[in-house]
Amino acid sequence: MTAELILACHDVVGESPLWVAAEAALYWVDIIGSRIHRLEPASGRHDLWATPEYPTSIGLRADGGFIVGLRQRVVLWTPDGPFETLAFPEPNEVGNRLNEGMVAPDGSFWVGTMAENIGPDGAPQQMAGTTGRLYRIAADGQVTSLTEDRFGITNTMIWTDDGHFITADTTRNEFYVYDHSTTALTRRRTLRPMIGRGVPDGSTRDARGVIYNARVGGGAAIARVEEQKVTFLELPCRSPTSCVFGGADLTTLFITSAMFGMSPEDIGDNPAEGGLLAVSGLSQGVPPNFFKG
Repeated sequence: MTAELILACHDVVGESPLWVAAEAALYWVDIIGSRIHRLEPASGRHDLWATPEYPTSIGLRADGGFIVGLRQRVVLWTPDGPFETLAFPEPNEVGNRLNEGMVAPDGSFWVGTMAENIGPDGAPQQMAGTTGRLYRIAADGQVTSLTEDRFGITNTMIWTDDGHFITADTTRNEFYVYDHSTTALTRRRTLRPMIGRGVPDGSTRDARGVIYNARVGGGAAIARVEEQKVTFLELPCRSPTSCVFGGADLTTLFITSAMFGMSPEDIGDNPAEGGLLAVSGLSQGVPPNFFKG
């Protein structure tokens, strides 16, 4: 199977793809481009909204609209409306920013942080340390720290059918599995096998629990992780960032990508760098959770 470019959107850092079945549309963010995308694959209609700060993640609300992670705050948003602040996960960590964020099965919003890696000019900057953490945002905006563990770059949020939570640290090229309750993560262990190609960014899972992980940093592939077996879907872009199943029957895998840190020589005349890709027939995904706030 071959992934094809379906939109040459030139995202600096495309992230957080989200399939909205009620609209038959895909939403995602471009972090450094400070914009939210919406695409109807069937018609080709493409909409864009500017954001007041870097958008880092997006999820669906049960009552309509979206919950969005910005640079340091979590907001509620309806297209063409204002960005209404719900929570500041780390009000005193001015050197950190938000990164991965997803709605959990209980209807809360989980978000990870990391040391800032984007300079004032939008170019990469050296991170100050391993200062990232994981938080839970309740419907009323209450913030709970999920674990005392620290991360370099928080990426990937997968809730398994047997009650575990899987996440990754891009800087360490490791996946971790936790036991979890509503408000706490415990008993961390490293998920094997290690994957040597690129480093982990965002992930999704299918209905059988198989993980599909975007291998950023030149990995140029989606890693399909099933127990101890890893296979790769080759991609025409160097740095895929995340993926999600969508389409009428959730059998199309949509893939975002990035150009962050690439030289003009890296990008060349390849429209897939920073583009949106899709491939059908790999498997069937699961629908997204809805934030209850």
